Amino acid sequence: MHSAFLGEFLGTMIMILLGNGVVANVVLRQTKGEKAGWIVITTGWCFAVMAGVFTALAIGSDGHLNPAVTVGVAVSTGDWSRLSSYVPAQILGAMLGQLLVWLTYLSHWEKTPDPSDKLACFSTIPAIRAPLANMLTEVIGTFVLVLVAAAISTKYGTGVGLSQGLGPFLVGFLVWGIGLSLGGPTGYAINPARDLGPRIMHAVLPIPGKGGSDFAYAFVPIAGPLLGAIIAGVVVKMIGI
Repeated sequence: MHSAFLGEFLGTMIMILLGNGVVANVVLRQTKGEKAGWIVITTGWCFAVMAGVFTALAIGSDGHLNPAVTVGVAVSTGDWSRLSSYVPAQILGAMLGQLLVWLTYLSHWEKTPDPSDKLACFSTIPAIRAPLANMLTEVIGTFVLVLVAAAISTKYGTGVGLSQGLGPFLVGFLVWGIGLSLGGPTGYAINPARDLGPRIMHAVLPIPGKGGSDFAYAFVPIAGPLLGAIIAGVVVKMIGI
């Protein structure tokens, strides 16, 4: 069954399951990966994005998995038709993926005493809470994501003598690089659905000692990526990538 909605839904589900799954493995207590560190988290997210994009492409979508990417593509091409189906699919897929993370680590939530560690397995938390600076970080990270992803899709990327199957690998490596270089201040949401869908699940799931879901910060990983994507979309359109 080929469906753009289903592709974005299941692709985002896989991305969040593996992406926030690696966060849970590193952050929660008494897991096999406890305290494995930032390199493990960024590497896991690389493979999570790769697996999600492959899944989405196989089912029939463009493999955006990210409302910011969808907006950036719309700005650069002038075609806004995907938003109405892609964005709901991405948010719902993120929610389902997070539900599966919660179930996978079901025995470890009550073993983890710090509520912020539990929230970190769902949504991003800034290292230093400074909303304007945090917003700028998300703008820059998402700008890099959309601009370089556009470059990857050109004849200079996957278009010259390279297999189409390399695309998801290259995008995964791009996300890995963003995490390593730019992820320190905010945890690099660079994706409104990646943060909002799991944050909603944090609010509704019965997690022992979970604390608040910090919706006061949620505008940063929503507005920052969207603004960064719009800027990147304008640049892509101007220079003709």
